[in-house]
Amino acid sequence: MTSNTDTGARGTKASVLTLVRGRQAHLDALIDGLTRQTEPAFELIIASMQPEPPRISAEVPFPVRVVTVPGERMPLAAARNAAARAADTERLIFLDVDCIPGPELVGQYIRQLDASGRCLLGEVRYLPGTCSTEDIKASTFADLAGFAVQHPARPSLESDGWIDEPEHRALWGLSFALTKDQYFSAGGMDELYVGYGGEETDFAERLAANGTRLAWCSDALALHQYHTVYTPPLDRFDDIIENATRFRATWGSWCLEYWLDYFARYGLVRWALDADRIEILRRPTPQEVEASRQGPEIAFA
Repeated sequence: MTSNTDTGARGTKASVLTLVRGRQAHLDALIDGLTRQTEPAFELIIASMQPEPPRISAEVPFPVRVVTVPGERMPLAAARNAAARAADTERLIFLDVDCIPGPELVGQYIRQLDASGRCLLGEVRYLPGTCSTEDIKASTFADLAGFAVQHPARPSLESDGWIDEPEHRALWGLSFALTKDQYFSAGGMDELYVGYGGEETDFAERLAANGTRLAWCSDALALHQYHTVYTPPLDRFDDIIENATRFRATWGSWCLEYWLDYFARYGLVRWALDADRIEILRRPTPQEVEASRQGPEIAFA
């Protein structure tokens, strides 16, 4: 089902796509960031994975549409596909609901998509748990960026333009952009991935097989709003096992290796990088899951 607060406007240059289940305050901050873009010619597509539609102000200055995607377990791949199908433009900008876009994000993605022909990745920095919803509402993006932490496994983009990324598995689902043709020529995302993990890496393999290369997009910064982190993600144990197994059957190699190794060292599974299957020895107890919950000072896994 699709509901409209506005129709697709003539001259719209890009579609910003986000997925939501809960996280209304985070969605509010994402939308507030979109109202401050230097490039105004875009639409917002929200793939809602919840029974009740998210609340959207009638005063936003861009078209907004909500597409409902059913599924008790998080249907992330199906939701991304639904959002992409609903887009009225050729340029797709996927932005996680936890992300606040910087004012240049949409414009830089548009310009650098046209110039590069790549699937572009945007830089995301993390706000700590000590940064409250009230702090976010009262602060400018520049002020918030001063509190944000860079992910150690991701580059800090200081140069202008786009920078090639040779490792196709570097695809990062928090913030990326590509054309609608690139997305669907690769087959979209595999909807048999449900719950946490794997669908983005699978899509990265699909893009590579279809000849689409990755690059980093400078000046497209987003800030990730805090939510509780589990390290290791014992709360997603079954999802990770199931999706890693599906990936191995499809591509002949493993994804989510970092967490599988964690599970093996915890004595939960028997697994190695050269194994052809994961043997579950036991599932984590509720006490172990709770013990893996991190405090507000930990912004990412």
